[in-house]
Amino acid sequence: MRGPHNLWRLIRTGATFERTGAMGEVLEAMRAPPRMRLAARVLGWPFKLLGLRGDPALPPLVRALTALGPAYIKFGQSLATRPDIVGVELADQLRYLQDQLPPFPLAEARKRFESEMDMPVDSVFSSFSEPVAAASIAQVHHARLIATGDEVAVKVLRPGIERAFRKDIDAFYFAAGMIEFLLPSTRRLRPRDVIAHFDNVVQGELDLRIETASAAEFAANTEGDAGFQVPRPIWHLSGRTVMTLGWAAGVPLGDNAAIDALGVDRAELSSRVLRLFLQHAMRDGFFHADMHQGNLKVAANGDLIAYDFGIMGQIDEYTRRVYAEILYGFIRKDYRRVAEVHFEAGYVPADRDIDEFARALRSVGEPIFGMDATRISMARLLNYLFEVTERFGMETRTELILLQRTMVVVEGVARSLNPSINIWEVARPVVEDYIRRSLGPAALAHDLGRALRVLSRFGPQLPAALEAALIRLRKPEPEIRRRAPVHAVWWVFAGAFVSMAGFWAGYWAGFWLG
Repeated sequence: MRGPHNLWRLIRTGATFERTGAMGEVLEAMRAPPRMRLAARVLGWPFKLLGLRGDPALPPLVRALTALGPAYIKFGQSLATRPDIVGVELADQLRYLQDQLPPFPLAEARKRFESEMDMPVDSVFSSFSEPVAAASIAQVHHARLIATGDEVAVKVLRPGIERAFRKDIDAFYFAAGMIEFLLPSTRRLRPRDVIAHFDNVVQGELDLRIETASAAEFAANTEGDAGFQVPRPIWHLSGRTVMTLGWAAGVPLGDNAAIDALGVDRAELSSRVLRLFLQHAMRDGFFHADMHQGNLKVAANGDLIAYDFGIMGQIDEYTRRVYAEILYGFIRKDYRRVAEVHFEAGYVPADRDIDEFARALRSVGEPIFGMDATRISMARLLNYLFEVTERFGMETRTELILLQRTMVVVEGVARSLNPSINIWEVARPVVEDYIRRSLGPAALAHDLGRALRVLSRFGPQLPAALEAALIRLRKPEPEIRRRAPVHAVWWVFAGAFVSMAGFWAGYWAGFWLG
């Protein structure tokens, strides 16, 4: 249903921002020029009464986003981690969206559990509390199992959430199409592909069976990570609309006073948050992609606890290596190598000047190093990066959207704990370790082993293929054609081995020799 009727939905969005007073607040946070603020007021004022009223008890932006629905709330949750972009006061207000939204009734939650699991709540739990947290898609109840006495968290989807998200996303598709049509220069950003990616992520978040599987995989991957915990899911008490997992006992990561009361070093904790994210992204290729304060706690022993696995990111091994090389190049201030990696990966069109691109990257990276992190304006940095990508015709890479978005969120979370954190200093040892493991001799042996395993899968077919080749050799054909099939097999094997070995030997020599 992505027709023009969505135009009304978009008009109502702007009208809601104007009616609640959020429009002025957003423009102020963005430091918009006076001319833009005047234009927004003139265009928005006639439609003001068409906007949703929202809850007058809430701050303007929170009031607007909660009135507009779950997709807008998800956006607000991300902004809550970026006080350097929207300001400390606005970020604090937006944290309300992370786990303090109005809940739906306890009776409805019990009904949904019983419908999904086909068993009475009282036959499974000795206690089942009122909602302890409510977010845009689901709410959580604290319960205790009769069988074991263990404390658990029971997550239940909001009634009608699937339909509500569908309406919002349809409007986003319509807006993306209009933007591409009216502003052709934005097509390199692939707005519709971005919305399609967001749509796919949301669909996974609306099926708690997928989240249960993600929680189990993430727990297995991170089992050996020091200072990090992941609650284990309980499969037989989880389904499409309900998920049960171990209780995460701790204080919210957004409560600095409570963290200080535990005696936890917030500077170390901020570094750990960033370091763990990079480890999960590069080591495993599977990372928590919604790491805002509402999804993280600090245990009494100082461990970081992650929960809510509705949005998980996954990147393949090649992309991980590209990402690591880009980060490592920035850390070493080797902007030429960073530019080369962008061209090799196809992120920048081949007809652009690589030296110009390297200089542009230097102008982005150099101001960061040796500077107190509190003096770096992330909003200004992101704005300049956007200008660079536009200048060099870089298209949006949908496979990197979650990675880039989560990196921004995680940095915001780390800064909320320690405003002076230097992300490059924290990232350096993690990236260096990954580079050595993924591009060293062991990695070469691993890649060759994987290639041989792929070839071995065709083992049962080799006798028949050889027999067919010998039969073709007996046919009265020209000499060159009779010998081609057998020679081709040998050349494929030899060429593949020599090429792979030569590439890795050259790359590793270049890496160590500078």
